[in-house]
This record gives sequence, C-alpha cells and structure tokens, in this order.
Amino acid sequence: MRKQGLSAAFVLGLFVFLGLAALGYLLGSSLLRFKAFERSVVVKGLSEREAPADVAIWPIQFNRAENDLGKLYQALDNDAARIRDFLQSSGFDKSEISMTPPSITDKLAQQYGGGERIELRFTGRQTITVYSGNIDRVRHTQGALAALGKQGIVFTGEDYGIATEYLFTRLNEVKPEMIEEATRKAREVAEKFARDSHSHLGKIKHARQGRFSVENRDLNTPYIKKIRVVSTIEYYLSD
Repeated sequence: MRKQGLSAAFVLGLFVFLGLAALGYLLGSSLLRFKAFERSVVVKGLSEREAPADVAIWPIQFNRAENDLGKLYQALDNDAARIRDFLQSSGFDKSEISMTPPSITDKLAQQYGGGERIELRFTGRQTITVYSGNIDRVRHTQGALAALGKQGIVFTGEDYGIATEYLFTRLNEVKPEMIEEATRKAREVAEKFARDSHSHLGKIKHARQGRFSVENRDLNTPYIKKIRVVSTIEYYLSD
C-alpha cells in the first residue's frame, strides 16, 4: 500500500512538472511572438512651402506739436483727412481704413524742476490703419506715401508695434496637401529603414501631426510666408 501511494504521488508530481514546463514554454513562446509583433520604427516627414501673404495690416502713424491745444487738434484732423483722401485715391475702400483717437501729451505737465523753456507745449500722435487683402497695392502705396511727407505731414518710423504686418489666412486650404506630403515622406524614410534592416514595413502604429508654423521667409520679404509641418509616425516592423 505504501509503495502504491509513493508511485501515485510520483506520477502526479511528474504530470504537474510536465504541465508547468509546457505552460512555461507556451508563455515564453507567446512572449517572444508578442515582442516580435511590437517591433517598430519612428520616423518624421517634413512638408514645407512658400506662399504669398493674403492680408496686410498697415498702421500709418503721424504727429504734430503746437502750443495751442485747439490748433493741435485741428492740425491732426487736417493731416488725417489728407491721408484718408490719399489712401482712397490710391484705390483703398473706406471700409479698409480705420483711425484711432489722437494721443495728446502736455510737456509742461511732465516737466520736473530745471525750468527749461519748452518751445511747443503739446504734442499729438494719431494712427490710421489700413486692413487690406491687396498686398501689392499696400506695398506700392507705402512707397508713394513720401509725397505727403514732402507736404508737411510728419510720419513716425516703423517702430515696434506700428510695423506693417502681413498675414497668411488660407492655412486650411493647404493643410490637406501638406499633411499628405509629410505622411508620404515619412513612409519613404520608414521603407528605407526596413530595407536596410532586412525587415518588412507594417501598418501605422501611432501617428502625430506636428503643429503648422507660418513665418516670414526673411526680414526683407515679410509678405512671403514659409509654411512648415512635421508629421511623426510609428510603423510596425516584421521579419
């Protein structure tokens, strides 16, 4: 009886051992297959192009100085009227022209001690802004504006905050083509990697479209925009 019990226990232990060994083999094989399935490569695809701006925001700032406040306001009104007439005669519509109220500075009120003599007490500054989709007209008229300067209107330079700004607002029109191009270039890179590593390129595992950037082509041509997008795509690889 005792020998039979030992034999039964031995047989049971053997079956348990073989079962655990088989389970370990199956788990190990599945893990290897899973790791092989998880092989992948991450690549980037670039799409870049140039396009003309389609909106110009052109601030025209001018100033005057007087000792009499009433005369100062009148002088600014006269200058503003002449600038508006000039812009409309150049082809701009009234709806494209807007104007801010004048900003007046009293130099006497800002004087601290010293008692220096102030020649012209009041200075005034005003800005007329052109918002137009006709880039060529804006650029041409900017060059012709010097004619008003020769007639006595004092324009300020294009300091920070009043420089002409050129915008590109048609991004949604070029997005589909650029994304397609970036994706195609990314796949070309992935296919080359697969060939070099003696692998086969599989489906897309993960894709991330980069942010579109719109920048001036250079400092001298802000009306030409450089549009750029980088797509990052991860592909599966197999032997």
